[in-house]
Amino acid sequence: MAADGLSVARPTAAPPVTSAASPPQPAPPPRKVSLEGLDLGQFAPMTDAEAFAQAGGQNFMWGNPWFGRRDLIPPTSDKRTLLIDRAMVGHGMITPEELVEIHDVGQQMDKVRPDLLHASHIADQAVQADREAREELKRQKKAEAAERKRQHAEAVARRKATDIVFLGRGVSGGLADRRANVERLQQNGLPVMATPADVAEALELAVPRLRWLAYHNDAATRTHYVTFTVPKRSGGTRQLAAPHRDLAAAQRWVLDNVLAKAQPHTAAHGFVAGRSTVTNAMPHVNRAIVVNMDLKDFFPTVTFPRVKGVFQWLGYSPAVATVFALLCTESPRRTVTYAGQSFQVATGPRALPQGACTSPALSNLVSRRLDSRLTGIAEKLGWSYTRYADDLTFSNTDAESDRQVGYLMARIRHIVQDEGFAVNAKKSRVLRRSTRQSVTGVVVNDRPGVSRQVVRRMRAILHRAKFEGLAAQNREGRPHFESWVRGMIAYIQMVNPQQGRPLAEALASLDG
Repeated sequence: MAADGLSVARPTAAPPVTSAASPPQPAPPPRKVSLEGLDLGQFAPMTDAEAFAQAGGQNFMWGNPWFGRRDLIPPTSDKRTLLIDRAMVGHGMITPEELVEIHDVGQQMDKVRPDLLHASHIADQAVQADREAREELKRQKKAEAAERKRQHAEAVARRKATDIVFLGRGVSGGLADRRANVERLQQNGLPVMATPADVAEALELAVPRLRWLAYHNDAATRTHYVTFTVPKRSGGTRQLAAPHRDLAAAQRWVLDNVLAKAQPHTAAHGFVAGRSTVTNAMPHVNRAIVVNMDLKDFFPTVTFPRVKGVFQWLGYSPAVATVFALLCTESPRRTVTYAGQSFQVATGPRALPQGACTSPALSNLVSRRLDSRLTGIAEKLGWSYTRYADDLTFSNTDAESDRQVGYLMARIRHIVQDEGFAVNAKKSRVLRRSTRQSVTGVVVNDRPGVSRQVVRRMRAILHRAKFEGLAAQNREGRPHFESWVRGMIAYIQMVNPQQGRPLAEALASLDG
């Protein structure tokens, strides 16, 4: 009988299958089975209502301790089990032999159940022990990871306090290379340094402070320079960048202890001790022809990689050269506001700033190869060559050299371009003896001197100052006018003592 009240017909046995090739097999002898408490008379068909009534109602069904159990086979001593067995046999759902086997299996399960429970308990204990072991291993690994993290943080903090391994994107290459050419440094009388810590010690700065001064940021909230513009004499404006105190002090140390000991090419006269505009002009005095050419954007063309190369050429390790180059260069920047905050955004590569004390010396050292090549081509053609900052000057005593000017200027442009610079064609001039030949402000036609217009102007100022006072002659509104007058007279006297002596005497008479 099914639990839902449906009656199931007892299936009939299928006839045995025989084959023409094999003789029929005799049927096996019937098995003798017995089911305690059951007989054939009890297997009579029953209706659902009779089975339910004999069971004693719903309480008998639901209150049975084996109801719903799936982990065991109920015993034959249970009335509910006997009733279910009778209904199943009566409706042909199972045979008595199968019931015997089922209950036999149940009895065997009952015998081994204590062992199974014990084994299950042991297995649960093993699983629990394994789980606890894994949890302990997990805790141990977490503790080890935390310890490694702590040690790493301490190492990073210690390294940040004693070393520099990163100074910004695109400029940090070489910081890991600490190999310095000690012999070359010692031969040049330069301080021997190989690591950023050596630089910090020499500058008397903490390593974090040095990192802050040298760090490159494409979008910085603040920079180490104060920028302003000044008008050019030829028109337009020039942007200057004055470093803040700490950076200016670091640059001054680099200039005094490193760059000042490195000798530029003999053709360079600008920003070199013992040389001036006068020494730059002297080789071109009383020449038949003078050629002046100008380098375009001279300082901005000397970029960070070239400056770094100069320090490596001097013998410093790539790490020290990187730090020095970052201290001595800066990117052009403009102010950008984003999310209510102002940023100084780099608009170009790092290069020599106009305003740093190290820029002139570095430009001379970067131009050593340029000066050497221009000197070579000049000597080959019989010309003289000097350079004052970005002003290139060539001269020749032979009047027939005029036919070489085109070739010379073409070669100069090619060499300058090959060395990473560019010629400003608007400022190229060819001066012959029939015109006023001027080299870096010094007239060189017959002897070094200052233009007559300048001398006459200074003479007129001093003459009228006798009657009106020196301050009344400041018609252009120059700040510190008296200092300017004294400086101009000293300059004229340096270029040409004969021109400057009367002016100096007239100025002294005003003081008296």
